[in-house]
Amino acid sequence: MIKRSSKAYIDNLLNQNQNWKILDIGCGYTAHKNATVVCDVQDLSSHYKTKKFIQLNNKNLPFTDKEFDFVIASHVIEHVEDVDFFISELERVSSKGYIELPTILEDNLVFENKKDHLWHMDFDDVNFNIIISKKVQYIEPVLTVSSMKKFDELFRKSFVLELLWQDKINYILDEESNLNFTKSSLLSLLRKYISKKIRMLIK
Repeated sequence: MIKRSSKAYIDNLLNQNQNWKILDIGCGYTAHKNATVVCDVQDLSSHYKTKKFIQLNNKNLPFTDKEFDFVIASHVIEHVEDVDFFISELERVSSKGYIELPTILEDNLVFENKKDHLWHMDFDDVNFNIIISKKVQYIEPVLTVSSMKKFDELFRKSFVLELLWQDKINYILDEESNLNFTKSSLLSLLRKYISKKIRMLIK
């Protein structure tokens, strides 16, 4: 089961369960404050001096089955080449967790996402599935990660998928969709918008 949630709800849930063993994977320098174990491909052991840090050297997570009460994967899956295997590993090491993903809109707006992200993410609220498809750059990006943070409070639901799962991470991998789309630039869209406004003024 997987459903929409919110980071605020997750924070409260973890605060109420201080005895849980919590894994934060692929978090870089921004591990959740309640994480008891941090795992990343970079060696960040000097940064996480008060937490147990484990460096990931291959795609197998170096943990036993159901070792954790909760696992956090925030802005990770869109980077992973073998999503099937990674998701199965999340399910293996824990029975529940939180997944945070960029929406297709956010993925297209941010410069840093252009080269680093392999997949687009969407969520089916009827069948409760993550929809994973090959990334397509629909428009040229115009924002940086740091500038996106300024919009986070107002537009977070448009930019981020916040998902809580238990027992199973339901998803559909669609590797063929959107591949024939012709990219547009924001400049061309702006020109069309201005042109329309001018025509309306003339009328």
